[in-house]
Amino acid sequence: MGIDEDLVRALLRDQHPDLAELPIRPVPGGWDNQLWRLGDELAVRMPRTERAPDLLRKEYRWLPALAPLLPLPVPVPVRTGEPSDRFPRTWTVARWVPGEPSDAVPVTRGDHAAEALAGFLRALHREAPGDAPTNPDRGVPLADFAAGFEAGFPLLAEHADPGAVRSMWEDALAAPVRQGPPLWLHGDLHPANVVVADGTLAGVVDFGEVCAGDPATDLSAAWLLLPEGAADRFFRTYARVDDATVRRARGWALLRAAGLIGIGRAGDRGLPGGKPTWGPAGRAALARVLANQRVTPC
Repeated sequence: MGIDEDLVRALLRDQHPDLAELPIRPVPGGWDNQLWRLGDELAVRMPRTERAPDLLRKEYRWLPALAPLLPLPVPVPVRTGEPSDRFPRTWTVARWVPGEPSDAVPVTRGDHAAEALAGFLRALHREAPGDAPTNPDRGVPLADFAAGFEAGFPLLAEHADPGAVRSMWEDALAAPVRQGPPLWLHGDLHPANVVVADGTLAGVVDFGEVCAGDPATDLSAAWLLLPEGAADRFFRTYARVDDATVRRARGWALLRAAGLIGIGRAGDRGLPGGKPTWGPAGRAALARVLANQRVTPC
């Protein structure tokens, strides 16, 4: 579906005329949604996959309530656009989060970023209400992804010792399943979904996978987002984690690294949303998680 500036401006004139004359420019990136900067403080998110409208509606439902609890800026939706003859899908206007995606501008201030990420996740990881969304691909037992791991294993084995990769995965599978109420999760913490400024984390974006479940999914970000040596600082600051959770988080880090490597290759073939910067980010995350096997639980 072709989306250009003329379409975005026409939709704004139809449904949000007070915003329609603000400057509009496209922003590279995105997977399910195409992003357009709207003035200095807003962004328009335009769906380009079949599932994207549902993700946007989920953000619109839940993110305004979660955002005040969080210590980093997030793209709170402020307007919604309804399907119309011009564009047959729901779209949204959200707060702009300044910074550069971490897959393009990596974190360099590791200790500061570790504390910022830990503070963000401590604030987010609270008991979710009974009607919070669930997600079959996030916050669930790792055993659900046995087939997915085997599919991604060749990608990991190209860039690391296959025996070490399999041993870490098997250890993660053997870790006890989490007991206790489901917690709120971001669900999709990888380098393209956080922004960096002054060498550290400056914001978290794309809450389309927000859900309730096992926090180990999000804790894999210790290796996906932070530079070498920062994971220990992250877990000390996050504090409320046991050995089993760390082991499961490593398993999630392997899964996400394989996904980044694969999507990086998809980007080379021009598939929507994929881009070559994701491959190096995945390979770097893989190296970090394999090198950091002695995190002390807190």
